[in-house]
Amino acid sequence: MKGARVRRHHGTTPRTTRLLGSLLLVMAAGAVTLGASPGPAGPDRGTAAPVPLDRVIPAPASVEPGGSPYRITEDTRIRVDGSRETRRVGAYLADVLRPSTGYRLPVTEHGRGGIRLRLAKGPFGAEGYRLDSGRSGVTLTAAEPAGLFHGVQTLRQLLPAAVEKDSVQPGPWLVAGGTIEDTPRYAWRGAMLDVSRHFFTVDEVKRYIDQLALYKINKLHLHLSDDQGWRIAVDSWPRLATYGGSTEVGGGPGGYYTKADYKEIVRHAASRHLEVVPEIDMPGHTNAALASYAELNCDGVAPPLYTGIAVGFSSLCVGKEITYDFVDDVVRELAALTPGRYLHIGGDEAHSTPHEDYVKFMDRVQPIVAKYGKTVIGWHQLTGADPAKGALAQYWGLDGTSGQEKEQVAEAARNGTGLILSPADRSYLDMKYDANTPLGLSWAGHVEVRRSYDWDPGSYLPGVPASAVRGVEAPLWTETLENSAHLEYMAFPRLPGVAELGWSPAATHDWEDYRVRLAAQGPRWDALGIGYHKSPQVPWPNE
Repeated sequence: MKGARVRRHHGTTPRTTRLLGSLLLVMAAGAVTLGASPGPAGPDRGTAAPVPLDRVIPAPASVEPGGSPYRITEDTRIRVDGSRETRRVGAYLADVLRPSTGYRLPVTEHGRGGIRLRLAKGPFGAEGYRLDSGRSGVTLTAAEPAGLFHGVQTLRQLLPAAVEKDSVQPGPWLVAGGTIEDTPRYAWRGAMLDVSRHFFTVDEVKRYIDQLALYKINKLHLHLSDDQGWRIAVDSWPRLATYGGSTEVGGGPGGYYTKADYKEIVRHAASRHLEVVPEIDMPGHTNAALASYAELNCDGVAPPLYTGIAVGFSSLCVGKEITYDFVDDVVRELAALTPGRYLHIGGDEAHSTPHEDYVKFMDRVQPIVAKYGKTVIGWHQLTGADPAKGALAQYWGLDGTSGQEKEQVAEAARNGTGLILSPADRSYLDMKYDANTPLGLSWAGHVEVRRSYDWDPGSYLPGVPASAVRGVEAPLWTETLENSAHLEYMAFPRLPGVAELGWSPAATHDWEDYRVRLAAQGPRWDALGIGYHKSPQVPWPNE
């Protein structure tokens, strides 16, 4: 049976332990439902069983249950070492736990027991961690702050869902005894948010970042420009934002991010250990830019602003030198705002750009990205040109995509181009769940929860070396999505599955086990105020 690598004592089989874990979940639910009145947590409220260590998402690499649980009480402290980074993660954890527990939970370098966060050398990599829990306390150990932060997300899921509420709850706050050792399968675990079709405010983007962090997503790909809107201020070409950003799909007011706005998004993402990857799509998907500056058009005539959803009709003028002055200015200013390593140049659906011009354009633009210290990413059509050394290609094709196109991508991968996998009929979060879904599109088919989860990135594309796969990403396009409630309904419950494909070992991939763990997330999303699609494929509590 597939499952996390679990070391157990006394000859207990994985199947037996899984059944016992499920029974404990049922018992815990019953204890909460049928237990005493919701008074303050105390020694007499010990009937609820803790969440088993292997019930979290993404599935940990290794789980060894055993020993007594740890109980968070009013005397618990969050102990940190002397580093500023560790203290920052400790303060974040305290902010999560204080509202629901009502406890002070001081963050301190002194004392014993409690919840300890420590940085130390070990086999954790840049993002892995170890969690040790027992009667005397919980210790999270990692080599880097990102690992501690990811460990905190696991700790949250090991506590009752009520821990996510913003008012005092009865508890008890038990963490199951044992050890988790965890490192990610892939370094790239991304989510893309399209802010061009519809504009989303800084606060809406920050809310989505917080939700991504729950499941150890580490890349936020922002689709900042398209035919319908330009969303980032560029000092050297100011009409891009003020005019090109003045509309959206359906003719709404649109909007754009000032440089200060963008810096705030980057800052907040970094505080949640996500790297922002900005995208300026080109040479196609550029009507907002072409409408803003007539000189970017081959005929010198600016088209009107566009509020529809059709694609493939726009193109920068490849033969004009001003095009590359424009690209240079935009990349220079955006690179200066972006501390991350990558800049995405789009390159998809350039149907109005002749192939020869497309190749010429990419030959001119990729060195500009490198000049400003960034690594190129493009949609997989980039492999039809000559990807720069070190470039990444983001594959968004379907299971039924032509063999010729897949072979082109595979050949590039064999020649050193890294791949990010975002198959539209698996990981596009804007695809309808079924025919009755009120939001989203269906050009890639209907994508229910099982379909979005039940594929293996390591073997998805034939002819691609496993070493070429850098990870996965879940794009969320917004032709039909206008606010945070819309984003959440389409992202949940599918986003955690893509996150698990990126983080967890292939051996943990098991739909029947996953759907049970996913169902347990429902009460947590309720507590967080996340509105989600209650897929009939998932055994939600009380359904």
